Amino acid sequence: MAIPLRFQLLVLFLLLLLISLFISAASTDAASTSPSFAPSPHPFHSPSHTYSPALFATILSTLGYQELSTAAASANLSATTPLTVFAPSDASLLTCPSCSLPLLLQELSLPGLYPLHFLKTLIFGTKIETLAPNRCLTITTDSKDKVFVDGVEITSPDLFNNGLVVVHGLQGFISHLSPLSCNVERMTSLSFPSPSRTSRSPLPSSPSIIHLMLKDAIIRLRATGYSVVSLALRVKYVEFSELKSMTIFALDDTAIFSGGGNAYLANFRYHVVPNKRLTAAELVSLQPMASLTTMDPGNNLVVTTGGGGGPLAPMKINYVKITTIDLLHNSRIVIHGVSSPFPHMHHHQPYDEDGSFDHEIKRSNCDHLDLNRGTCEVEAEVPAGPQSRVDVDHHRGL
Repeated sequence: MAIPLRFQLLVLFLLLLLISLFISAASTDAASTSPSFAPSPHPFHSPSHTYSPALFATILSTLGYQELSTAAASANLSATTPLTVFAPSDASLLTCPSCSLPLLLQELSLPGLYPLHFLKTLIFGTKIETLAPNRCLTITTDSKDKVFVDGVEITSPDLFNNGLVVVHGLQGFISHLSPLSCNVERMTSLSFPSPSRTSRSPLPSSPSIIHLMLKDAIIRLRATGYSVVSLALRVKYVEFSELKSMTIFALDDTAIFSGGGNAYLANFRYHVVPNKRLTAAELVSLQPMASLTTMDPGNNLVVTTGGGGGPLAPMKINYVKITTIDLLHNSRIVIHGVSSPFPHMHHHQPYDEDGSFDHEIKRSNCDHLDLNRGTCEVEAEVPAGPQSRVDVDHHRGL
């Protein structure tokens, strides 16, 4: 006999009712046995970490950065966010005796974690604001995948990384950041002519490293009191882009505007050594009478006083004192500061009686120096025949 449809619906309803009652009872038991948690007044609040200055001092000291560690307390590095510190070696700090270590440490510290693999992914010339107000570090790389922080190479990457603090080691010339360090200049073809436009070859997919290094030097020179030299590099950008590397001897704005500008700018190419990157160690190792080829054809520079003599006996080229060694450098360009323009001169090397060259320079200054004309007359004692003379042709200009 068939079961009526109304009876089937009634049975189904009763089953559903029993199931709901069972689920309700199970939920009540679970609620009575499980602990209760009061809702957090800040449901999205993440735990904060505070690092005391003493911790930073300990880390830097342990890693061998003794001088920098002494400035940790004064720099007030205590922070509630992760931090990346670019630590210059004690030897590098000697290149800036007038630097304030606490301020320098702030300028070399970035809020956030920046391990080496992340720095390599940044676009060339990326600027990152530091703990020092209105101061930014510029990150660059070269063709060998090296990373530079404001032109100083990271020689010891990821020395320390505990997920809260990252420390990279730097080696090179150190100085305070410029107030204009956060300014971004758009370097397009309007401000920097492309050398490839003068040829029939197609435009390269990316600029070569020498182009980027020239732009880096132009920006940094302008921000550090060498705006005239910066402008000269922009004028000669196309020509200098053809070089593999270069060494530039620069005169600061103060010296140029106080009377040495005419001789320097008229003979700017005479102050550029092409395809040689003479760093501090290489420059001071040059012996007296060593000759340096310049961008001025047929006119070489001559080391008249060797380096290594200290402040009382500074190195001199063409009798001009080298005031600042490694003023600026990157992977292709080195710039040294000079006290005045190099005079054009051809000082014949005197012969000894046996016919050999006398490599000792008897004098270390010009007898008649004319900065406006860019000439140096040296009245050195030489045998009859070869005479000292000067090159007065100073109309080549930039």
